[in-house]
Amino acid sequence: MAAGTHDRRSVTRVPHAAPPRTAWIPAAAQVLVWTGAAGVLGLWWADTASVVGPAGWLTDGGRITGLLAGYACAVLLALMARVPVLDRGVGTDRLARWHAMGGRYTLSLALAHTLLIIGGYAVSAHTDPVSQATTLVLHYPDLLKGTAGFLLLVGTGVVSARAARRRLSYETWHHLHFATYLAVFLVFGHQLSDGADFVGDRPARLAWYALYLGVAALLLWFRFAVPVRGGMRHRLRVTAVRREAPGVVSVYLTGERLDELGARPGQFFRWRFLAPGLWWAANPYSLSAPADDRSLRITVKAVGGHSAAVARLAPGTRVWAEGPYGGFTAARRTTGKTLLLGGGVGITPLRTLLETLPGDVTLIHRARRPEDLALRGELDAVAAARGARVLYSVDEPAAHRMPLTAEALLTYVPDLVERDVYLCGPPGMTEAARSALRDAGVPPRRIHHESFAL
Repeated sequence: MAAGTHDRRSVTRVPHAAPPRTAWIPAAAQVLVWTGAAGVLGLWWADTASVVGPAGWLTDGGRITGLLAGYACAVLLALMARVPVLDRGVGTDRLARWHAMGGRYTLSLALAHTLLIIGGYAVSAHTDPVSQATTLVLHYPDLLKGTAGFLLLVGTGVVSARAARRRLSYETWHHLHFATYLAVFLVFGHQLSDGADFVGDRPARLAWYALYLGVAALLLWFRFAVPVRGGMRHRLRVTAVRREAPGVVSVYLTGERLDELGARPGQFFRWRFLAPGLWWAANPYSLSAPADDRSLRITVKAVGGHSAAVARLAPGTRVWAEGPYGGFTAARRTTGKTLLLGGGVGITPLRTLLETLPGDVTLIHRARRPEDLALRGELDAVAAARGARVLYSVDEPAAHRMPLTAEALLTYVPDLVERDVYLCGPPGMTEAARSALRDAGVPPRRIHHESFAL
């Protein structure tokens, strides 16, 4: 198959089954998290007869924030576990936002706990905060390890900040993030050894063990055991790598029993290519064609060391794929009309949705130059086969550029406010598109976007 051509599968309409409704999952997850937080506060309440004087207020404030910080650590790890019901029901993008917001709360609670406990103990002992902090760290059980864990959490928070993360490659940031596991492990012993709510309270200790062991089991199963089992069972390997546009290639893969993966159009996998220099990283790439029981395809743009090396993969290279992940699927639709709005290589999940979404579908594909419009031949063929509309916009030449404004979008898609919008592309483009869509009157609940942050 020559570069620039497409296989017959790309223009064959895939029968669409009505997706299960998952709108209740985000609300149920939030209720579960807040119920757990209320239970943690109840633990403090049951163990506290009264709070007296400045030392009591400071110390008990430290107890409350410490309990909540410990609970929040478990929640953060659970959000990182890639549990399928959460990933598909909540969506990777929303989980990433929850994780980022939860990380900020966790660090704030841990810092407040540290300062309040030091202050309360210092007031009670009639000493200065520095001397009291030294005494606590050096003489209380497991507190030296707890301090190291706290500093690791702070370090992880710093590298996860938006300004710092922009300067790091995805692979570097992802591996630095694993320090969270070590930080939580170091802090856990201190919680049980020094926490007034756990010392002498066996049921509370057992409940805390159950919480953390349960989260650890989720992490071990979904992040390690399932990928290893899938790699051995499906035996994926590369069959071909073909150029689609400057710096963009499609990777064709085959394997065994791929129908068991249950991959839906719009979803992505984390791909681990067992080749020199690539085996250590599992990077997220969307499917760029509907999956079948014998083959998968991804389309990748060279934006870093890992994605650039993908273009050099040799046929026969073994692959482990973790997934499928994401809720960027037909399950999010609320209407019978859809606009697919993609920029650059963000067209890949939209390519699968264009073929499989029922109803009235319009696609807008944006790129810098005409030659950068990856998969254009396939998009035109699919649109012709199913009666969809495809519009192209390029920055150069400027005469063919569609501004990302409410006015321009309404000009080309007059019934925009009646449509669900699936949005995928570079961060700058997606932010501009979100703003334009809101200005055009599209309800936020109908704007669907997903990132691969977790």
